[in-house]
Amino acid sequence: MSSEVTTQPEAPAGAPGRGKGRGLGAMLLDAVRQNSRQYGMLFALGLIVVLFQIWTGGDLLLPRNVSNLVLQNSYILILAIGMMIVIIAGHIDLSVGSLTALVGAVAAVLMVQQQIPWPVAVALTLLMGAAAGALQGFFIAYIGIPSFIVTLAGMLLFRGLTEIFLDGQTMGPFPSGLQKVANGFLPEVGPATNYHNLTLLLGLVLIVFVILQEVRDRRRQREFSLQEVPPTLFALKLAALVAVILVATLLLASYKGAPVVLLILAALLVGFGYVMRNAVAGRHVYAIGGNLGAAKLSGVKDKRVTFAVFLNMGVLAALAGLVFAARFNAASPKAGINFELEAIAAAFIGGASMSGGVGTVLGAIIGGLVLGVLNNGMNLVGVGTDWQQVIKGLVLLAAVGFDVWNKRRAGG
Repeated sequence: MSSEVTTQPEAPAGAPGRGKGRGLGAMLLDAVRQNSRQYGMLFALGLIVVLFQIWTGGDLLLPRNVSNLVLQNSYILILAIGMMIVIIAGHIDLSVGSLTALVGAVAAVLMVQQQIPWPVAVALTLLMGAAAGALQGFFIAYIGIPSFIVTLAGMLLFRGLTEIFLDGQTMGPFPSGLQKVANGFLPEVGPATNYHNLTLLLGLVLIVFVILQEVRDRRRQREFSLQEVPPTLFALKLAALVAVILVATLLLASYKGAPVVLLILAALLVGFGYVMRNAVAGRHVYAIGGNLGAAKLSGVKDKRVTFAVFLNMGVLAALAGLVFAARFNAASPKAGINFELEAIAAAFIGGASMSGGVGTVLGAIIGGLVLGVLNNGMNLVGVGTDWQQVIKGLVLLAAVGFDVWNKRRAGG
């Protein structure tokens, strides 16, 4: 009778039975290693929130401050979504800060000087943003000028036009309807309670949507024999997502409810997230950013995709410009300064790669929230603006360094 023991080959990570007999800690470690880019900034964001919650004596997560955090960073988050898509495509856009200022200036001229109804003026300025993005996209995609040069020229051009339109002066105020979009909250409905009823309802809808989406994604992974996390970790992930949404909902509902601009951000996140994950257009953006030569050989219309990416960035920059101008109730020649740097930093902190082809829309939001919580928390504890810039620079350097290390680890 032979004493040899036949060893079965180890099952792949997503195969059924993987994880049996292993501890939860080991499975969690494997999941983090396999998704380090996706989960790294989530852990960092949670750590930063906990740190400043302790440091500020609980002020960071006060309902009023959470609402202010959303309002203060809304325009940067809008820009970060567009910038993430631009970077995934392998390009950069340095003009978005100047374009937001120009849109605010044109909106002020139309609404304040010309007395054009604000919905009409909003439509016209969004079209102007699309035209500006299309112009830059044409030079980049069809003429072949590098995006760095084109958008640097756009930055100077749009900033100069802003000065011309405003004649160096601040112009306002904006109509109350537009102000409510940037600063307003959802109306109160239903019986009087200690919470904002409509916000609670939307939070519950979001929880149901997230659970169904996660279950659907897991089912699809199983159907196509793709890698999936063990059931225990999947349940923990769902529990964590539900807990985060529930806490955020209760905090917002304890004050004035969900800000209107938060619904705009949610619509952008869901819409662009779906396009980038499931639509052909989104996969083409990843293709040209990941390997342009291979994308061309596969039949991807790279010029058309690049043109569309910058047109989309122009529209989102225009939307951010309207939100910013309405929030401060005035258009200023100095508006939008360094917005492009904030948006680029949010994209890279959120997992974008310098070489293109990597990143998610949700990652852009996470990166923007990391910067927003850092700014808000440091202001609450009285950190000077000089040290704030130093700390944000170190955070950006650490995020890019993590990306480089992750690539080397994967290559090894």
